[in-house]
Amino acid sequence: MLLTLATVAVLGFFAIRLAGAARFTLFGPGRARALAIWRGIGRRHLWPVPFVLAAVLGAALVLVRLPVLSFGWWSAIGGVGNPVAGSTEQTVGTALEWLIPIVFLLLLLPSLPLFALREEELFRLGAEGWSWPRRVAKTVAFGLVHVVIGIPIGVALALSIGGAYFLACYLRGWRATGSDRAAVLESTRAHTAYNAAIVALVLAAFAALAAGL
Repeated sequence: MLLTLATVAVLGFFAIRLAGAARFTLFGPGRARALAIWRGIGRRHLWPVPFVLAAVLGAALVLVRLPVLSFGWWSAIGGVGNPVAGSTEQTVGTALEWLIPIVFLLLLLPSLPLFALREEELFRLGAEGWSWPRRVAKTVAFGLVHVVIGIPIGVALALSIGGAYFLACYLRGWRATGSDRAAVLESTRAHTAYNAAIVALVLAAFAALAAGL
């Protein structure tokens, strides 16, 4: 009972945050910035995504085999996967198993560019002036920060591979323009394309589950 209440509380928290972010993006000050990011996504941001996703997934499958790296607080209280997707053990076998994740992911989708921009500002902005050890440390930190939202430690470490790719995009943007703001927009567009691909795949999976029920 206690674990059920905990998962409901977490889902309620994320639902409120996602709804607020969607409103800010669709009807508030974030609209223009999000549209500019979406519209700037091109082929160079799209074609690497399957390869980066495959590398992240492969690393995650290996790392979570280690007991210490398989822990995530969301799964420990009865959640499944990422709490942003809204899936729990309590909803398995019911319509809520696919309904809640689809609603959560649809709320998340509009705000993907702004979430990506914030992460790029935190973990990539200014990287042109960093030493390589600092770049590596920030890239690993980018992955591990996802532990905070309940992702298993091994999966979070695997996400550092994505962080390395975004860093490469940032440095490419810096070399092309000499501007850190232009560089962070370049990595943000790559990050947004990557996240959008994940959301699309997960949405398709839950839609297929819904069709089968």
